[in-house]
Amino acid sequence: MFYGLLNLPWWGLLLFIGITTQITIMTVTVFLHRSQAHRALDLHPGLMHFFRLWLWLTTGMVTKAWVAIHRKHHAKCETEDDPHSPQVYGLSKVLWEGAELYRREAKNPETLARYGAGTPYDWLEERIYTPHSTRGIYFLLGLYLILFGVPGLALWAIQMAWIPFFAAGMINGVGHYWGYRNYACIDSSTNLIPWAFFIGGEELHNNHHTYPTSAKFSVKWWEFDIGWCYITLFKWLGLAKVKRTIPKVHSIPGKSIDSDTLKAVINNRFQIMTRFSKVVFLPLLNQEERVASPQIRPAIQDLKILLANDCVDRADRVQPPALENYLNINSKVKVVYEFRERLRAIWIQSSASQKELLERLHKWCHEAENTGIQSLKEFGAYIRGCSLKMA
Repeated sequence: MFYGLLNLPWWGLLLFIGITTQITIMTVTVFLHRSQAHRALDLHPGLMHFFRLWLWLTTGMVTKAWVAIHRKHHAKCETEDDPHSPQVYGLSKVLWEGAELYRREAKNPETLARYGAGTPYDWLEERIYTPHSTRGIYFLLGLYLILFGVPGLALWAIQMAWIPFFAAGMINGVGHYWGYRNYACIDSSTNLIPWAFFIGGEELHNNHHTYPTSAKFSVKWWEFDIGWCYITLFKWLGLAKVKRTIPKVHSIPGKSIDSDTLKAVINNRFQIMTRFSKVVFLPLLNQEERVASPQIRPAIQDLKILLANDCVDRADRVQPPALENYLNINSKVKVVYEFRERLRAIWIQSSASQKELLERLHKWCHEAENTGIQSLKEFGAYIRGCSLKMA
């Protein structure tokens, strides 16, 4: 009985734990995260019940608590009220003690009441999953010991550590500390790697924080989101219905500026600003850097870094003095930079009416197209034609 009723070889044990931990992370990313916390997709009631049972067995997490804590994280990201920010608590604490931070916040009734609305609360949730959240993991321990014997204890320990380390620690910690960024969103979230299959697609954390209500996390053609593969399979089986994905901006030549243009620009401001940097600003800076003196080149390089990391939604960000000095001696770069700031100000001005915003956008495009700077002229025409509708 040392190896239990199944008496699996070592490779069978590895295969089993590999499959079950992936089911666990699939449950977290598809059910808890994308469906419950952000309402990006609807799931069949039968599939939802399976996910809730699996969570009870393998994590002991309560749906309402997880959803509430995650929603609060987005609402208070990287402030003192963020339940698990490495900028507040330090990377080491979030990475290694993320589960403790989760459990502490789960005891906060104000968090649950304010951010936990809309999660399942039926007989099972009321009588079993919520009041007896730890009994499932002990039931699983007993089952593993019967099926796998003494090795079952190791399998159970790996299962118990999987979400606390990789989700509560790795994503919440390293995912706000190290990696690459497609978008300069308001927080410091990063994409850990572009091929997100080990942790359910959650590795694409910067993409998610930029478009939190999207059911699909991958953005670039070379990025891979295995969580989206699961969702696609469930759609094919009739078990899921996607409600939202990242909107795609189209530019229709000859289109006049209207409310659709404004909506396309504001809703996709991160894509717009990334494109501005790529096709207008960076080519100009590269050109200026080639002819600049050694004393000026560091300022140009600082400006490139600023473009890569600037939080385009923040109205209170401070520019380094060296940047201002450089802009004062390079009129062409200054013009492009000022147009960038004016474009950014369109969505920062939240109190303005739609009519005022349309007038500002129309003025921006008209003046951009008449600066004499070819790349800026072309970008003005691109903005003018922006639409969320297909041509």
